[in-house]
Amino acid sequence: MVDVTSLQPAAPMIGRLVVVGLGLIGGSFAKGLKESGLCREVVGVDLDPQSRTLAVELGVVDRCEDTLAAACVGADVIQLAVPILAMEKLLGVLAGLDLGNAVLTDVGSAKGNVVRAAREAFGVMPPRFVPGHPIAGSEQSGVEASNAELFKRHKVILTPLAETDPLALALVDRLWSALGADVEHMQVERHDEVLAATSHLPHLLAFGLVDSLAKRNENLDIFRYAAGGFRDFTRIAGSDPVMWHDIFLANREAVLRTLDTFRSDLDALRDAVDAGDGHQLLGVFTRARVAREHFGKILARRAYVEHATCADLKFIGKPGGVVRGRVRVPGDKSISHRAIMLGSLAQGTSVVEGFL
Repeated sequence: MVDVTSLQPAAPMIGRLVVVGLGLIGGSFAKGLKESGLCREVVGVDLDPQSRTLAVELGVVDRCEDTLAAACVGADVIQLAVPILAMEKLLGVLAGLDLGNAVLTDVGSAKGNVVRAAREAFGVMPPRFVPGHPIAGSEQSGVEASNAELFKRHKVILTPLAETDPLALALVDRLWSALGADVEHMQVERHDEVLAATSHLPHLLAFGLVDSLAKRNENLDIFRYAAGGFRDFTRIAGSDPVMWHDIFLANREAVLRTLDTFRSDLDALRDAVDAGDGHQLLGVFTRARVAREHFGKILARRAYVEHATCADLKFIGKPGGVVRGRVRVPGDKSISHRAIMLGSLAQGTSVVEGFL
């Protein structure tokens, strides 16, 4: 992984970088590349005059312009980091400008909506437009939250199309990699489905849970006695409501499909609780815990099976007393498979409890 701070002496990769939208993501992208020395000049564009002033004062950009036309003159790369529902209007303005050979890219969380907007604005998908999405963020927002290392060791997904210029794609890939990001390429539709499940649905649940509890009469006691689990699960409900409003509307088809699947699973859990079906609950909870541990190790970039080292151990067993009772252990997938294979060979009806 490349360390941003180690890139200072590197030769510039591009001449002029223009970043439209100086929030957390746009500001961090601009600041990271400015500090890396990989572009000769970073120009910022933002509707908010205070954000433009702060961006220059904080060293996020070299200078700011208040119009796209002025900022994009001589641009090599134009990064679009505006709210996703503002993308259509922005692309319409860009389509009326002479952008030369500038490479366009974006950071939107829903790619299908951006691609449709680009095709409508330009008539065709511009070959030098590389859709992208950095999977990184913070509860903080605004240009003052800009962090040059925000994308370090985080995924950035690029979603090139058949008409995407390979050279433009390679350039955007190198820029993100220079910021320490782990860059992957994915189809537009697949990206929107994956992000609906792993990012958009969790935010929807967090927002919904906090809002539901806050509306109750006893909400003071509920939040007063909330433990760490509640804080961990609902942390993302502190995210920018306007940004997430835009994301859900832009990716609503994929979100609805994911939400319907989850609602079906949630109904099954409710039925299990209502029926007192401990086997069903234990099965769900056990599978979830194992899956979470597995995914946690993937996220931590560690092998799922860790090498075990231990010295020789000797156990000496001695007769003890008599033990009576019943023991119920969690279901096991291997034992479950053996049970149904044996059941298929047996005569009569076989009943398997705790199947996993």
